[in-house]
Parts: sequence; structure tokens; C-alpha cells
Amino acid sequence: MSEHLHTALRLAADALPVLPLRKGKVPFGNCPACAKNACGGRPNMKTPGPCTCPAPCHGWAAATTDPHAINAPTWARAWSNAAAVAYHPGGAGLTVVDLDSAEAIAWAHASLPATRIVRTTRGEHWLYQGVMQSANAVRPGVDVKSTMAYARWLGPGTGTMTALPAVVRALAVKEPSTVRPAPQAITVPARAGNGECRHRTPAYLDRGIAMAEQRITEASSAVHATVYRTFLAVLSVHGRCGCLTEAHMARLFTAAQAKGESARHCTDAWTNALTRLGL
Repeated sequence: MSEHLHTALRLAADALPVLPLRKGKVPFGNCPACAKNACGGRPNMKTPGPCTCPAPCHGWAAATTDPHAINAPTWARAWSNAAAVAYHPGGAGLTVVDLDSAEAIAWAHASLPATRIVRTTRGEHWLYQGVMQSANAVRPGVDVKSTMAYARWLGPGTGTMTALPAVVRALAVKEPSTVRPAPQAITVPARAGNGECRHRTPAYLDRGIAMAEQRITEASSAVHATVYRTFLAVLSVHGRCGCLTEAHMARLFTAAQAKGESARHCTDAWTNALTRLGL
């Protein structure tokens, strides 16, 4: 048994979906039956697990915890030629903040909560408990790897893993464009309390954001429209008084992305809602 296969089986036993990497730290190419996605690929490519051909095809989506699949003859050639073992962070409920420079590491120490750290060839992987949309180049030298991505296994690391913070989730959220169409007039109810902002009560605002998250999460159809209407509702209540923070916006974007919305669509929906309200 090769060292990489032994490592893969040990990690899979710990519920970490694994796959082999060839030279260059990239997945093996698809088998002939899956070449150019001729087999149709995995549905939506959003969950880990072996392809129906049971070879390690389709990149990150081949990651699995099934020891029978990992030990299958169709994987044998890949393991015998593997240069490293990778895992699917999202499939294990994790997010990896990949820091590839000294400057990126310095930013992380100054901006992110302490968590488990794995040393890499060029920098560090910061591991958090929680899942989010993956995104590359969110900052100079910083990538985020979680769903629909893979990370190289370089050891368990050091430190105590902490929950995925809002500041990391916000990295995948693009800032709304500053170029907006001319605002349309709309009547917005006046604030109660003689101009005082009643929304600054934490419980009131948190309840509103939680309800908005639930509305998006429970959408069974017309997700695009639901996201836009929910953003519009939140902004109509909280958009004029300065209550909303980037953390609140990140929570809403995360809920929408969990339903399959792209970061671009979230940004467009938020910007359109701002424009509709003349904000």
C-alpha cells in the first residue's frame, strides 16, 4: 500500500472526503468514459463522492470517505502515481483560508480570529468550522476553499479550530457597483419614535435578519425572485437609518448562496433593491 493511499484511508476514516493529486497539485484527468464530461458529470457538481464510473473523476467531486471506492482497482493507478492527497473542505464541514504570502499571513493575524493553522510550502492554511462558497483572490495572496473546491492535505496543523466568522464569509461577497441607474421614486414609511432609530435595538434587528435568512432558506422555487424581494424588504425597513452592517449583509448573501445563488447575482439583487428604494 502506498503512503498516499494509507493517508487517504486514515483521513476517510475520520470523515474527511479525499482524492489523489498528480504532479502539479491538480486532480487526475477524467477516465475515457468521463472525458470531456461525456458521462454528464455529477448532478450540479455540488456534492462530493465518486462518479458513477467509480474512477476518481471530476476533480473535487471525486472526493469520498468510502474505503471501498478509495481501494477500488479503478483508483489504483491514480494512487500509484499520486504526488499528494487532497480533501474536500466543504464535504467535511470546513473552510480553508489559503494564505500564500507573508503579507497575507500578516493580514490574517491582524484581521481574523485565531484558529487551527497548517503550514504550507508558501504560507499557511487557516481552518474554520463551517461551510461557505469558495472564492479565489479575495485579497492579494488569499483564496477561500470550502464548497466545490479541494485543498492539499499537509497535516493536522496546530491550534484549536474555531467557528467560521462573518469576516471570512464576507470575503466572498463582492462590493456592490458604485455605478447605479437613476433611482426610482418610492414611498418609504417614516420612522417611528420622532426620528429615533428603533432598529438599533439589537433584538429587533437580529430578529429581522433571522426572518430574512429563513425566508430565503425555505424558498422551494423562484429563488432569484425570493432573494430580491427579501433584500428589498430588509432595506425598506433598515436601509435608511444606518443600522445594517457588512456582517448583516454577509449573512443574507450567505443564505442566498446556500440556495445556489452566485455572488454576482446577490450583488446585483442588492444593488437593484437599493436603486428601487432610491438609496
